[in-house]
Amino acid sequence: MSDRDQYWMGEAIKEAQKALEKKEVPIGAVIVMNDKLVASAYNLRETTQNAVTHAELLAIEKACSEKGSWRLEGATLYVTLEPCPMCSGAILLSRVDRVVFGAFDPKAGCAGSLMNLLEDERFNHRCEVVSGVRQEECGEMLSSFFRTLRKEKKALKLKAVQEDSTGL
Repeated sequence: MSDRDQYWMGEAIKEAQKALEKKEVPIGAVIVMNDKLVASAYNLRETTQNAVTHAELLAIEKACSEKGSWRLEGATLYVTLEPCPMCSGAILLSRVDRVVFGAFDPKAGCAGSLMNLLEDERFNHRCEVVSGVRQEECGEMLSSFFRTLRKEKKALKLKAVQEDSTGL
């Protein structure tokens, strides 16, 4: 893990913070080529109510548009959470060379947790994977978000029960 990886993960974390401000799951992604930012994005699934508006997919779409090509050879994608199967597929199909992620995703991660699609030799393209960059920071942002969400849901349930019992 290089200082550049630390720096660019910081930029992905900034994107995740933008998601957090919109009450989205705080996941951010940036795509870098030749040490220059090509694209950045954050999760918008709740805002758009669209299952495919993950940070990685939005960043890939922007980078392809910026480059005028579906091929992102030479690109590194930095993302705060390990890519899911859908995002891993898009990463492979867009020919991203390298993926650097922060927190592991034991429920949906496909860059080492559940499986490793990105380095699977059966595919015609593989990515170098670097895991755990600023892992604690990325993981805490997600954990804190879900703790808050659970508290809010619990408070709403309690309020509904109280209103029901008083006949309001």
